[in-house]
Amino acid sequence: MNSHRGISQQAAEAIRTLILEGGYAEGALLPSQRDLAERLGVSRTSLREALSGLASRGEVRVQAGKGVFVGKGQDARGAVPAAAVDWAFGAQASPGEIFQMRYGLEGYAAGLAVARTTPAVLDALAANVEALRVELRAGDFEAANRLDFDFHRRLIELSGNRVLLDLLGRSAEPFIESQKLPFVRRERVMETHAEHVRILRALERQSASAATRTMQEHIRRAAARIGVQFATPA
Repeated sequence: MNSHRGISQQAAEAIRTLILEGGYAEGALLPSQRDLAERLGVSRTSLREALSGLASRGEVRVQAGKGVFVGKGQDARGAVPAAAVDWAFGAQASPGEIFQMRYGLEGYAAGLAVARTTPAVLDALAANVEALRVELRAGDFEAANRLDFDFHRRLIELSGNRVLLDLLGRSAEPFIESQKLPFVRRERVMETHAEHVRILRALERQSASAATRTMQEHIRRAAARIGVQFATPA
């Protein structure tokens, strides 16, 4: 795109990618507008237009004299209505019920996993995350789904809680299927990779609270990508 409007739209998409791949959580402060303009290779005018558009959708908050902060709207853009997804397990549970279960159990498991991580475990998880990036970029979503499931399964195993692992075993098919659902939005598939990166960084920092929070945020965002919203504790 060569038009001024096209440049600002490209800048907006680049900022979205920066937020996702840079691991910026809601409320996080982004680089200064000067730094953003230089990093994206755009004028300050185009950057301001991009930020204005993002702010109108709640994806960022621009505060004069303070900077640009990540907003809530990042989660809600472009979701596929839940009714439009193909779900074969309606007799057992709805997609929303599966995501709610995962939000609670997997968030807890990720926090427990911190105490059992070793350098070798972290290396294996990092290799999984990189392989996921490669498969998503290549458009091999079956391979990506297997890697996605393996990442989550490893963290549940690391929790050391046999009941959680048993629940995963008995709910493996709807669990795996729930992980496939967000991939229906092909233009947003890299969000899964970016969110796994954030979980991995929390594990590397040995922060149980951050591991729990980033896992729960990942599951909430994945659900939102197919139009599933559910209440979470304040």
